[in-house]
Amino acid sequence: MTLPAPKPATWSYAETFVEEDDVLAAARARADEVGAVAIGSGGGAALRFLASAIEARAVVEVGTGAGVSGVWLLRGMRSDGILTTIDIEAEHQRLARESYNDAGIPPQRARTIAGAALEVLPRLTDGHYDLVFCDGDKAEYAAYLKEALRLLRPGGIVAFDNALWHDRVADPSQRDEDTTVIRELGREIAANDSLVPMLLPVGDGLLVAKKEWASEDVTG
Repeated sequence: MTLPAPKPATWSYAETFVEEDDVLAAARARADEVGAVAIGSGGGAALRFLASAIEARAVVEVGTGAGVSGVWLLRGMRSDGILTTIDIEAEHQRLARESYNDAGIPPQRARTIAGAALEVLPRLTDGHYDLVFCDGDKAEYAAYLKEALRLLRPGGIVAFDNALWHDRVADPSQRDEDTTVIRELGREIAANDSLVPMLLPVGDGLLVAKKEWASEDVTG
């Protein structure tokens, strides 16, 4: 059964159900100043929920921006958790550190690495991370998934922002490179028996998947 699409007022109510505070508003303003498109409030709340639900201690973020998503993630993580965030723009990361400071997050909890994601990710430790959040170059999403599956522990979660890509992914007539990559990413994740997938219609779409435990990891 297909339910009717929510009315705009209903969607807006759901998107802003968890309100952003002054810290996030300031971070979002910094992002706007440098043209970094931050995750929406609904997507941010989802990230915080996921990080909290799995008691994330180690998280990787591709696409630091000005720290909006990072603040959401850090607020959901354990108090001793460390966010490793990657961005090619060092200035964006400087602004993100301001956002983290505004949020009262100790500097040692956010490790910023300036560089290309596909050069940095291979240097990170296999199976060490609880959550990997990807909001970088859309054309590289398939490569991010490959790295994320290596980095995640069993039971960990990978998440991709812009999974609906401005309403283009659901329209088969849209065949530009970014749309095609994101559409194929969704199909790949949905078909992967080692993943439990879900597509959340928050913001511009948040595609999430849990990495299943291998049979040899299950006891009892």
